[in-house]
Amino acid sequence: MPLPIVTFVRMDSSTSFYSFTLPLLTGGELPFRSLRGRKVLLVNVASECGFTPQYRQLQELHEHARDHLAIIGLPCNDFGSQEPGTPEEIRTFCDQRYQITFPLTAKVRITSDPIHPLYQWLTSMDQNGVRNYPVTWNFTKFLISGEGQWLDAFGPAVSPFADEILDQINANLPS
Repeated sequence: MPLPIVTFVRMDSSTSFYSFTLPLLTGGELPFRSLRGRKVLLVNVASECGFTPQYRQLQELHEHARDHLAIIGLPCNDFGSQEPGTPEEIRTFCDQRYQITFPLTAKVRITSDPIHPLYQWLTSMDQNGVRNYPVTWNFTKFLISGEGQWLDAFGPAVSPFADEILDQINANLPS
């Protein structure tokens, strides 16, 4: 029997990006406050999606930009039931097929109740202060500044190497 989807999040007293702490796929927690000072690219991932080969590009981007960019994969089964695996199956798939070394969280819910609080923040201008951006499929990407501000969102078909993403990742870097 598969493990249940983790739907909790521990929040500090505010609702800033750095207030979130998510459980990792392999155990332990990822406090977002530990990401302060680096831009963050959050991607809802799935193992059985047509966009799954983007894992390779995400890993390459992680390897080349890890000093100033954190990539976080958030497995989700809400779109076409394309991430049905257990945490162990997801980790094995990512290890064997793509040699993923960036953090993967426990499964999150994005469109099915209860919607994960992080995705409530990411998709709602009322919470992120910038823009509404509904997630319509796997591999939607959200870019957060090194100060925890919502910068932009990109649809599933946008490559992690698209100029519109790389330009923002590389903006304001020290020379």
